[in-house]
Amino acid sequence: MNPFPRSFYDRDPREVARDLLGATLAHKVDGLLRTGRVVETEAYLGTHDLAAHSSKGRTPRTEVMFGPPGHAYVYLIYGLHHCVNAVTQPQGHASAVLIRALEPLENIASSTKGPGLLCRALAITRLQNGHDLLSPTLFFAPPNQPQAIEIIERPRIGVSYAREWANLPLRYYIAANPFISKK
Repeated sequence: MNPFPRSFYDRDPREVARDLLGATLAHKVDGLLRTGRVVETEAYLGTHDLAAHSSKGRTPRTEVMFGPPGHAYVYLIYGLHHCVNAVTQPQGHASAVLIRALEPLENIASSTKGPGLLCRALAITRLQNGHDLLSPTLFFAPPNQPQAIEIIERPRIGVSYAREWANLPLRYYIAANPFISKK
């Protein structure tokens, strides 16, 4: 399994979010590779997107979002759950794609139906914040055998505070997949 090249991430987060569907997310933990098929994502478009963490400006928490592309942005939500994102677009733009759900493939014994659950199942924590997604220990890879998939677009989840940004169809998932976080 070879990671996507940096150029894969240096694009509009909406494109990256769609193109990650069906891809494999892999994390090597204690010599064991845990893998899952990405089945649900959300795009965060940069500092102008009121739902993006970067909309509050450059802070120690959001520094990774400002680039370069192809790095992991991992944060803690509600003080309990880690969430993993892939940083997209050129350095300084501060956009990312949240991974919302995975279909377990290898060495995963718990639920992956939601961003916090998938991070727990793959042992992704703040220690991976800023991690280069081209490394052999945490990466996204194209599927071994690409399949035609139907992509559903819906508003993102949990961003009602983001005014006009709350209802934009920036959540993407594979139609009829039983592992998506919320129908």
